[in-house]
Amino acid sequence: MTSHPIEGKVVVITGASSGLGEATARHLAELGAIVVLGARRRERIESLADHLQQQGQRALAMVTDVTERAQVQRLVDSAVKTFGRIDVMINNAGLMPSSPLDRLKVEDWDRMIDVNIKGVLYGIAAALPYMQQQKSGHIINVASVAGHKVRAGGAVYAATKHAVRALSEGLRQEVKSYNIRTTIISPGAVATELPDSITEPDVAEAVHKVYEVAIPASAFAHAVSYAISQPDDVDVNEILFRPTRQEF
Repeated sequence: MTSHPIEGKVVVITGASSGLGEATARHLAELGAIVVLGARRRERIESLADHLQQQGQRALAMVTDVTERAQVQRLVDSAVKTFGRIDVMINNAGLMPSSPLDRLKVEDWDRMIDVNIKGVLYGIAAALPYMQQQKSGHIINVASVAGHKVRAGGAVYAATKHAVRALSEGLRQEVKSYNIRTTIISPGAVATELPDSITEPDVAEAVHKVYEVAIPASAFAHAVSYAISQPDDVDVNEILFRPTRQEF
């Protein structure tokens, strides 16, 4: 029986304590990947790592706040120190406290910029030198349908996700000579805790209505495994997916 192309790959995932990150960790571990889990909630990621290990899978959990560059660096350094390399970096941590601009929720804007943009950049900064040295690797950045379409009330969130796509495309062009692959994954409404980060009740209500058609986080996990599973000379640069019933 031939092994799965993901088997043995060392995959670092931020935002791994719930939602997209957790589902991806479980799915990739089932396929034989070694998963390194980063998130702020210690209990959640350690519990997930313990569960995977009990299933005979290989996992390491490390508390990581992606707004702190040193913590993201430590996450990636630990992966390489423990398992000898890093094959895939999934910059997944994100939040969406959307609101109309005239409400001046500047603290929410700052949080989105810090997590959704700077967190991705810190992930790239931590993983890229190792991948350049290895002459191989795969960086997966999580954008959103909002990285393709802007809606009133979601301007700053959309701006951060447009930024993720721009950064990823620039990165794609820069890393060709190192045999590094890059993928942007832009989900639509997927059942996660993301809408819970919205601080304005009326905006939250509207978003929860959109999320009535949400599909399971496993849909994202399968998109990730599809991109990673391709032969080394195939670089799946972007995946945009939605629930079949989602209009936006």
